[in-house]
Amino acid sequence: MAEHLLEIRNLSVEFHTATGTVKAVRDVSWHLDRGETLAILGESGSGKSVSSSAIMNLIDMPPGRITSGQILFDGQDLLQLPDEARRALNGCRIAMIFQDPLAHLNPVYTVGWQIVEAMTAHGTDHATARAEALRLVTRVGIPNPQASLAKYPHEFSGGQRQRLMIAMALAMKPDVLIADEPTTALDVTVQAEVLSLLEELKQETGMGILIITHDLGVVAEIADRVVVMNAGEIVESGETAEVYRNAKHPYTRKLIAAAPGKGVFHDPLPRAEAVLSVRDVVKTYSGFRALDGVGFDLMAGECMAVVGESGSGKSTLARILLRLEEPDGGKALWQGRDLFTMSPAELYKLRRDLQMVFQDPTQSLNPRMTVFQLISEAWIIHPEILPKPQWKARVAELLQQVGLSPAMAGRYPHQFSGGQRQRIAIARALALEPRLIICDEAVSALDVSVQAQVIELLDKLRREMGIAFIFIAHDLPVVRDFADHVMVMQGGKVVEQGPVREIFEHPRQPYTQRLLAAGLDPDPEVQAQRREARLGHPAAMQPGI
Repeated sequence: MAEHLLEIRNLSVEFHTATGTVKAVRDVSWHLDRGETLAILGESGSGKSVSSSAIMNLIDMPPGRITSGQILFDGQDLLQLPDEARRALNGCRIAMIFQDPLAHLNPVYTVGWQIVEAMTAHGTDHATARAEALRLVTRVGIPNPQASLAKYPHEFSGGQRQRLMIAMALAMKPDVLIADEPTTALDVTVQAEVLSLLEELKQETGMGILIITHDLGVVAEIADRVVVMNAGEIVESGETAEVYRNAKHPYTRKLIAAAPGKGVFHDPLPRAEAVLSVRDVVKTYSGFRALDGVGFDLMAGECMAVVGESGSGKSTLARILLRLEEPDGGKALWQGRDLFTMSPAELYKLRRDLQMVFQDPTQSLNPRMTVFQLISEAWIIHPEILPKPQWKARVAELLQQVGLSPAMAGRYPHQFSGGQRQRIAIARALALEPRLIICDEAVSALDVSVQAQVIELLDKLRREMGIAFIFIAHDLPVVRDFADHVMVMQGGKVVEQGPVREIFEHPRQPYTQRLLAAGLDPDPEVQAQRREARLGHPAAMQPGI
């Protein structure tokens, strides 16, 4: 019998690039046992995803190369197996859930076909596979499972697609499940449901779960042990609670200190004359009312957070305020002028004052333009902002402000991680020196320390320059630290709004209370109390948690 279900010993991985050799993983060792959840925690570039890709034989070689080490599964070194033998293990005994389910589900096949194919590829007959696919889809909580098997990936929400990937990964009852950032883009309640589902399935099957994340709350919620990586090396490891309470390495302490949700509440700004007044906004799609009488006031220099689950109308509201879509009714007065009745020429002049940072930078950044071109394009459209001889210096300054190197200005979007692309999108919005920035999940994909850095930057800009923010987010600790005012949406309606302290400490509506209870805390002890409260033990919930 092998000592551990899965064990990595002294693994080193490097990549050969045009600028030299990058040592992505350096002499890494860790193990995973049956019925255990191990978290690999670290920021972008730490090597956590590369080490897991090596397990599944997903590293492109070349340019990648495994220079040393062993990957032992049930005592057998996977690196010594032929490719055919490894393919027989992948998906059958070792399965993986990826960060972006839409990118890893085939858009031209139904989800039922894809789940069935995952089983028939390993020898299961079609009838048995079809019956098991229906059972799995039901088990992961997809509504109307029989009809859902005939649907395509784009017909599901992000949380549902992630559940479908879990169903596919569990089809062959694997011994090891690797989950790479499985909840990054999910709403807070869906995130709690997915993590709870993974824990239930682990208890049912006895599989070991390897979860790769930059979110300390996810670690506190689900992990038994944690391995902390930085610059390709393991800097600390141990029991989750022990590492949180008594972190020894400076990098681990920095990550814990950067976790949001522990700072003081912002004192609300005086509710003077609003720079933006929204009244009774309505938007309907084919009989479905996406926005139903939404209204609020936003002051100069104020941050108003908009929270709620997918489908609540948050992003629809953002697009309508920028006239990327047209409303069916209502008003949006910007400094007394109705945005909804402005002509295209009037809107063109106003565009530099109203900017948006979209949720998915991959879709909002032109892949054919360099970072320098993406940022400086704003000054081509609005040449009065900055003379051309100053463009290079200003681009360098903006990149430094969002935590990137000026040397990256000549690169293209595909050469960056998701978090780095989001920072480029923020720099591009700041280039126009706007009066209002709408952030649609703008920091959800960022590492915890970079997230803290970007939030600090945005906070500084609004206090020094009077920039107002509409901050759409599902990360409640970030909202707690950054926002002055919170608006809670459900089903296209505003169910509650008020100062951030009032909403977080004294929520009035059951829906708001449920959202706050589903949030994750980086402290394992606090998170254990929240989990007990969520499972039906209200006495375990302490005031202010």
